[in-house]
Amino acid sequence: MKHPRTQELLEYLDEQRAVLRAAFEAVPAAQRDCVPATGRWSVAGNIEHLSIVETRVSGRISVLIAEARAAGLGVELSSEPVLPTLDAGRVLNRSTALSAPEPLLPTGLSADAAWVALEDAGQKVRDVLHANDGLAIGTLSLPHPIFGPLSAYHWIAFVGAHEARHAAQIREIVQVG
Repeated sequence: MKHPRTQELLEYLDEQRAVLRAAFEAVPAAQRDCVPATGRWSVAGNIEHLSIVETRVSGRISVLIAEARAAGLGVELSSEPVLPTLDAGRVLNRSTALSAPEPLLPTGLSADAAWVALEDAGQKVRDVLHANDGLAIGTLSLPHPIFGPLSAYHWIAFVGAHEARHAAQIREIVQVG
């Protein structure tokens, strides 16, 4: 049986992926690679960006946890929910445009290739959770350039909220197009 925090985050990731998939599917396949306006990302660009971010998050958290495990990381003592402690509304708030740094920008993958990359990246995030189930990863943190220090749990929750943010962006593309 999974630790309650692991289970909570796995379910949240699955819920947000379903929201993202629905937004993706709402755009006709022929339009997913089209840029809706200058300075905006296509559906494919949004999905590729998510795949890049999730790959980087899983990599950074994996290294952080591996170092902590080597130093004797203990077991998770709390079973309190993680999600209420993340300001997801701040992640979801699209009233302020955010600019991704160069390494996180889409490179031009097609929508189908971007979705495959996202599935792979999302699995890596889930693998980190599975591999470290029951460990006190909430005691570990890394800085986020906008949201400040986030625990490993919060980084994983951020992945789900970030997908929801881009699902909203994709729905805006449908309204624009």
